Amino acid sequence: MPSKLEVSKTFEARSERVKCVDLHPNEPWILACLYDGSIIVYEYNSGAVIKSFETVEQPVRCGKFIVRKQWIVVGADDLQLRVYNYNTMEKLKTFEAHVDYIRSLAVHPSLPYVLSASDDMLIKLWNWEKGWLNTMVFEGHSHYVMQVVFNSKDPNTFASASLDRTVKVWNISSSVPNFTLEGHEKGVNCLDYFSGADKPYLISGSDDRTVKVWDYQTKSCIQTLEGHAYNVSCVGFHPTMPLIMSGSEDGMIMMYNSSTYKLETSLNFGLERVWSLSYVKGSNKVAFGFDFGTVLAQVGKDRPVASMDSSGRVVIAKHSEILTVNLKSVDSMVITDGERLPIAPKDMGSCEVFPQVMSHSANGRFVAVCGEGEYIIYTALAWRNKAFGSAESFVWDNGAGLYAILESNGRIRVFNKMFKEVKVMKPSYTVEEIFGGALLGVKGSDFVCFYDWNLLQIVRRVDINAKGVFWSDSSEFMAISGPEAFYILRYSRDAVMNAIETNRGQLGEDGVEDAFEVIQEYQDRVASGRWIGDCFLYTTTDGKLKYLVGSEVSTLAHIDSQLILLGYLPSENRAYLLDKECNIISYQLLVSVLEYKLAILRGDEKAADQFLEQIPPSERTKLAHFLESQGWLEKALDLATDPDYRCELAIKLRKLHVAVEIAKQFPSESKWRQITELALSSGDINLTEECMKESGDFSGLLSLYSGKGDIEGVNKVAQMAITSGKLNLAFLCFFLTGETQSCIDTLLKAKRYPEAALFARTYVPSEMTRVAQMWREHLKKEGNIRLSNLIADPVSHPHYFPEYDETLQLERETKSRISSRLQVPPQRWKEYEDDVFVPLSSLLNHMDKLRVTDDLAASTEASIGDDSLLRTDINTEWDTSETNASEEDNHLQNDEM
Repeated sequence: MPSKLEVSKTFEARSERVKCVDLHPNEPWILACLYDGSIIVYEYNSGAVIKSFETVEQPVRCGKFIVRKQWIVVGADDLQLRVYNYNTMEKLKTFEAHVDYIRSLAVHPSLPYVLSASDDMLIKLWNWEKGWLNTMVFEGHSHYVMQVVFNSKDPNTFASASLDRTVKVWNISSSVPNFTLEGHEKGVNCLDYFSGADKPYLISGSDDRTVKVWDYQTKSCIQTLEGHAYNVSCVGFHPTMPLIMSGSEDGMIMMYNSSTYKLETSLNFGLERVWSLSYVKGSNKVAFGFDFGTVLAQVGKDRPVASMDSSGRVVIAKHSEILTVNLKSVDSMVITDGERLPIAPKDMGSCEVFPQVMSHSANGRFVAVCGEGEYIIYTALAWRNKAFGSAESFVWDNGAGLYAILESNGRIRVFNKMFKEVKVMKPSYTVEEIFGGALLGVKGSDFVCFYDWNLLQIVRRVDINAKGVFWSDSSEFMAISGPEAFYILRYSRDAVMNAIETNRGQLGEDGVEDAFEVIQEYQDRVASGRWIGDCFLYTTTDGKLKYLVGSEVSTLAHIDSQLILLGYLPSENRAYLLDKECNIISYQLLVSVLEYKLAILRGDEKAADQFLEQIPPSERTKLAHFLESQGWLEKALDLATDPDYRCELAIKLRKLHVAVEIAKQFPSESKWRQITELALSSGDINLTEECMKESGDFSGLLSLYSGKGDIEGVNKVAQMAITSGKLNLAFLCFFLTGETQSCIDTLLKAKRYPEAALFARTYVPSEMTRVAQMWREHLKKEGNIRLSNLIADPVSHPHYFPEYDETLQLERETKSRISSRLQVPPQRWKEYEDDVFVPLSSLLNHMDKLRVTDDLAASTEASIGDDSLLRTDINTEWDTSETNASEEDNHLQNDEM
C-alpha cells in the first residue's frame, strides 16, 4: 500500500461565510457559525441540516459544543454570549460578555469553564455552574485577542493569540500571563497545542503569512513554515497523523510534516477564504469553514496500522509508538466472539518515521514500516533497525526473504534477505502501487502486471483495477480485490517454469498465457483478507467477516466496517481483527470445519468423516447447508440438527416417513403443509388427510372429502370450521350436504341477515318469517327503523307471498330428494345434477311475479327468482346502514364470509 498522504472530501455544504466550525466528538455533527448571524448543525453522513438557530442579525464569529451539558455556546458581534440546548433547541442563557466583538471561545475539558476572547483586548473565564458568573479577567494584550486554546496536556493553562503580534501563555488561576512568545512580524490570528505526549509544542498563524512552531518549555521558535500567499487564519495539529494544518485567506490549506516540516500537500476546495478548522481526538476527519460553505475532509486512512505473524505476535503502531501483543497468552476461556480481548499491549519503543503501513516478513523475523516517504526494517522481537531507505511503498515476497520498494520516481528495487539490492526496474507505465506475494505485482492505472522476483520479467498482465492482492501460503491461489468485486485465480508455477526453461531463462514480452486461471468472481468489496490454507478469509466494506471455501461463501460475523483482519491462528481456531482504537476482537472459526469442507470439495468422503468427529454439534447445521449447496442432500440430512431444516431436506429427498417423524416431534403448521403437498403428489391419501388435520387445512380437507364422497368427513369439517370461526367454509360444507337449516343458522351467526333472507326465500321458505324478524330487530338496533319496516314476511304480509304453501311443499320434497341423492355413490352424482340444489322458484311453473311494497314510493314488481328483495333506492339505504354497522359485524362480514 502506498505511504503517500491521502485526502478526500466527504462532505460539503454551501452557505454564507462560515466564521467558525466545530466537530462534535460523539455524533456525526458539524457546527457552523455564519457571518449572517445564523448557526447551523449538519449531519455530515447524510448531508442534512438537523438543527438551525437564528441568533442575531450580526456576525456569529465563534461557537463550541459543550458535550457534557448537550449545549452550544456562541459569541456574536452584538457582544452577547448565547447558550442553547441542542436537543430541545431551547435558548438557555443570553448575557453581555464583552464591550467589543467576541472572537473566540474555548471549553475546559473537565471543569465547568468557558474562555471568551474579544476585540476589547480581554479574555474572560465563565463558570456555568454558577449561573455563568465571570470568575476571572485576563489582561495583558494590547490589541484584539483573536483566539484562545486550552492546553490538552495541562488544562489549567491556555494560550492566546493577538493582533499585538504575540502569543501569551496563561494559568486559569492568575490574571497575568505566565510568559509571552514573540517572533511574528504582524498580528497573530490563530494557534493550537500539540496533543501528543512527546513534544511540548504549540503553533501559531499570522498575518505575516507564516506558521511558527514554538517549544513552550524553552519559549523558543523552533520552525517557521512558509507557503501561504495571504493571512493565515487557522492552524491545527492533526490528531492522529504527524501533520500541521493551516488555512489562509488565500483559499489554500497547507499540510506540513510535523517531524520534517516539509510540505506534504496543499488543498484548494474552491470556496474562497479559509476561516476556521476543527478536529476531534482519535479521528482523521477535519472540518473547514470557508467564505462559501463548510467542508469535511478525511485526511489519511481511518484504519489502524498493525501486523501479525503466524505465531500470534501482533505489532501495533500508535502514532510513532510501537506496541506488541502475544495472542497466545490470552486464556481461551475468557474470549467471547465479538468482544475486545482482555489484554494490555507492551511498549516496544518508537519508530523513526510515522508508520502508515506495517508488515511482517513471511518467516516472522522482521517487520517493515513504511511512511513519510521512507521505510525501515526492524527485528520483530528486539525492534532493532536492520535496513532503511526512501520508499513510497514496501512489500515482501512469499517466503524467500526478498522484498521490494517503490521509489517516488517510479523505480522499483528488489533486495535479498541480506538486505542487498539485487534487481532494479522502471516500468514504462506510471506505477501507482506494488503488491507482494509469490509474484511481484505492479499496479498501473487499471491493470496489474505480475513479475518474477528473480528475473523481474513479466509473467502475466491482469486487467483489473486492483485494490489489494492476497496470495495463499502455497502460492497456488490468489485473490484480487477490485472496486466492486473480487476474483479468485489459480497460479500455475509449473507453466511459468516450463516457459522459462523453453526460452532459456527468459520470459516472453507478453508473459505466460497459462500462468493464471480465473476460477470465480464474487460481488463483495474486500477491505482486508488472509488465506487459511485454501480458504480465503476476508472483511467487507459493508461490515461482514466472511470466508470462502471452494465456491461457497459463508458469513462468519457482522462487524464494524472499520475493523481490519490481522490474521488467523489454527491452534486457537480463531480469527483476529483490530479496530481503529487498536483493540483486538476475535471470532471462532474451526480448522476442522474448513478441512471438512475442503475434503468434501475434493470428493474425499472418508477424510471428511474423520474431520467430522472433531466438529461440535452446534456447527453441524451450517455444514449441512454447505453439503446441500454441493448436492450432498443425503449427507446433509444425516448431519443437520435443526428440525425445520431437516424436515425441509427430507421433503426434498421425498422421504415422507422421516419428514412425518420430524413434524410429529417438532410440530408446526408450515412443516405439515409441506408434507401435505408431498403426500398428495405421492398419492398417499391417508397421509394427506392426516397432514391436513395437523396443519388445520380445512379447505383441503373439504376438497378431499367431497372428492371421496365422504359425507361424514364433510360434516366433521363443518364442525371444525365453526369451532375455528371459519363460517364461510362451514356454510359451504352444510350446503354440499344439503343441511339448508344449518346454512341459515351459519348466516345468522355471522349476522349476514340479507344473505340469510335471500337463502331462505330461495331454498328454505319455512325460515323466512324467523329470518325476517331477526333482520328487522337488527336494523332497529342499528337505528334503521324506516328500513326495518320495509321487510316483509309470509306471516305478517301473506299477500306479498302468493303460493307460499306450494313452496313449503316443494321444500319438503326437495329435502327428501337431497337425502336420497346423498346416499348415491359419487360416480353416479352426475345423474342427479339437475334434480337437486335448484331454487324452489324454478319448480313453480305457474308462479306469477310478486310484489315488494315501499311505504315511501309506489309499489314495484319483483320476481321471486330475482337476487334482490328490495327496490334500488332501498338498496342504497341498506348500503348506508351497513357502513354504520358495528366493528364486530364488519369483522365477521369481511373476514369470516
